[in-house]
Amino acid sequence: MPRSPVTEPESMPPVPELETERLLLRSFSPKDAGRVRELAAAREIAATTLNIPHPYEEGMAEAWISTHEDAYEAGEAVHYAITRKLQGDLIGAIGLGIERAHQRAEMGYWIGVPYWSKGFCTEAASAILRYGFETLGLHRIYAHHMISNPASGRVMQKIGMIHEGCLRQHVLKWGIHHDLEIYGMTQTDV
Repeated sequence: MPRSPVTEPESMPPVPELETERLLLRSFSPKDAGRVRELAAAREIAATTLNIPHPYEEGMAEAWISTHEDAYEAGEAVHYAITRKLQGDLIGAIGLGIERAHQRAEMGYWIGVPYWSKGFCTEAASAILRYGFETLGLHRIYAHHMISNPASGRVMQKIGMIHEGCLRQHVLKWGIHHDLEIYGMTQTDV
């Protein structure tokens, strides 16, 4: 099936569910807010991401989830709840921040602490990479991680992303400047 380019917002198809061996990636719903707050409230999650605050206060999950539909319909982002297929429980989040003008997207993700080191993030990232290239018709997908979070870099390596460099002291988190390691992949790398 030929790949189509990233489309204008009014022609975005519904967010499809993505299935892997162990996971179902689906849209978030308001009922997921409690579980998101429970997982994202862990200091370890905030410490390894740029956009998750600590403490993670009441109402933040609801506010975040409420932005998803409009961002998708505008063609700017797609967000997925990472759930275990058999158990049905939400264990994390993954998504793409889409830049249509450049046919590229930035991938971001987090997994709840109890589910670390079990391969779930790699499985979800591989599925979202395929979706971005095959369904959305993106030309490039990239991601970054703070140097203090090498496990995230291993996920990027396992899904075939190429290390492109380091942005030294690029972000400020909790009063400390952190280096960002950048990885990327284009359709020609697939």
